[in-house]
Amino acid sequence: MTDRFEIAVRAEAELGEGPTWDARTGTLLWVDILAPAIHRWNPSTGVNETTSAPQHVGAAKPRAGGGLILNLRDGVAIVDSAGEHRWLVYWARDGVRGNDAAVDAAGRFWAGTMRYDTAEGGGWLAKVEPDGKATMVLDKVSISNGVGWSPDNTRMYFADTPTGLIQVFDYDLDSGTVSSPRPFADVDGSPDGLCVDGDGCVWVALWGDGQVRRYTPDGKLLSTVIVPASKTTACCFGGDQLTDLYITTARVGMSESELAREPLAGSVFVVPDAGTGLPSTVFAG
Repeated sequence: MTDRFEIAVRAEAELGEGPTWDARTGTLLWVDILAPAIHRWNPSTGVNETTSAPQHVGAAKPRAGGGLILNLRDGVAIVDSAGEHRWLVYWARDGVRGNDAAVDAAGRFWAGTMRYDTAEGGGWLAKVEPDGKATMVLDKVSISNGVGWSPDNTRMYFADTPTGLIQVFDYDLDSGTVSSPRPFADVDGSPDGLCVDGDGCVWVALWGDGQVRRYTPDGKLLSTVIVPASKTTACCFGGDQLTDLYITTARVGMSESELAREPLAGSVFVVPDAGTGLPSTVFAG
């Protein structure tokens, strides 16, 4: 275990999530789902810029055409460089919102959802092509969270938080199809956001445990990072050499006494030289 961390962004995010390294700008994108807000932190200047989102926002990722793609409450939207929004996919359902999301090596956007009341089987995982075509990949998901791919793009990892499992699928990059679902790791906790490093190891944030764990490609626990915020939500690699591990956290639902014990809850942490990540990908639309 290690507690070798630094505070990247001292914040009071209700539900900090979805860290993504934007290599084009050398900045870290992350969201506060419930604010709702999109943050962009520049490690060179220490400035964290904040932009309001039109709805609860589960994730914000860079897009090839400039601007961002957003996983919102009612669907997936594009925001262009001028800040104008338009729907790419609109699937509004009462009591459902967008949650974590990821972009594969072909530039597809994988968008997860969940019910606000976290009812079992109330969400799904869909893939969105650059032209806006959306396909349901997994249905009856409870809390769709971490999605990531192996360095050779033959595996896809996925966490449905209440199951306590990270699943792995065979993955075909050309078609964007998954097959042969099977358990990858039982984390004995609540797996949230995840990322994959250059060695093919899977890093996953454990909600409620204040931890990010690293698992080998065959699902064995290799190491654990501890941070002083129990509601760890997600992680990603960033920095010029992709060696810094960024970790988002939350403070939603915490009492005054709990916040007194965890004054850094809702901040973004960084572990320098934690490993070597994979280059981030941008939505091709």
